[in-house]
Amino acid sequence: MKQIKKAQQPGNVMTQTFNLRAVAVAVLMAVSGSAAFAQSAGTWMIKGGFNGVAPAVKSGDLSAPSLPGSKVDVASANSLIATATYMLTDNASVEVYAGLPYKHDIQGAGSLAGVGKLGSVKQISPTVFAQYRFMAPSATLRPYVGLGLTYARFYGAEGSAALTALTNPGGPATRLSASSGFGVSPQVGATVQLHERWYLDASIIKTLLKNSTTLSTGQKIDTTLNPLSTNVSIAYRF
Repeated sequence: MKQIKKAQQPGNVMTQTFNLRAVAVAVLMAVSGSAAFAQSAGTWMIKGGFNGVAPAVKSGDLSAPSLPGSKVDVASANSLIATATYMLTDNASVEVYAGLPYKHDIQGAGSLAGVGKLGSVKQISPTVFAQYRFMAPSATLRPYVGLGLTYARFYGAEGSAALTALTNPGGPATRLSASSGFGVSPQVGATVQLHERWYLDASIIKTLLKNSTTLSTGQKIDTTLNPLSTNVSIAYRF
């Protein structure tokens, strides 16, 4: 006898159709979900982190009266930073970068190398960057490059007893005044997506910067600072 094939029941067809629709909806939700959390045009990132500033100092000589080769060095300093980034397109962004003040020690160099600390100065250096981000907006890793304009404001400069002994022995304490100015800041960095809206961000910034320091004794010294900044932050995208 010939076997008679069992007809497919209507319920089985409905179940299969429902399962296919459920799979399609799940795929669409996954795709739309990844897009919702991407660094795409119109989105913001707010970052908070830690930054270290290491000046690469080239010092001129302290003007007369002073020992020949009287130079200075500027020590590194660390501080907390905060940034806000806006995605203009899927790849182009603008970032505003700021932080708490840094305090740098000023030390003797050249013929003043054995003197030690000559003073200290505080600085803040807000920067605005134009950036280009590589890879797709939804990529886990997104390297980027940027070019920024930095305004470095120096304030709160203080001279040490050693500086007074060198420049005004027996007289009132020598005071310092450091000039502020603008510098160009190339940047290289990357973001790594940690979980949905959260990212790890790290970058290196080189600022091309010069300034002058004037003493209350009338002496002056010019320095090329060109600091290298290295920072790590946690970012939230919305």
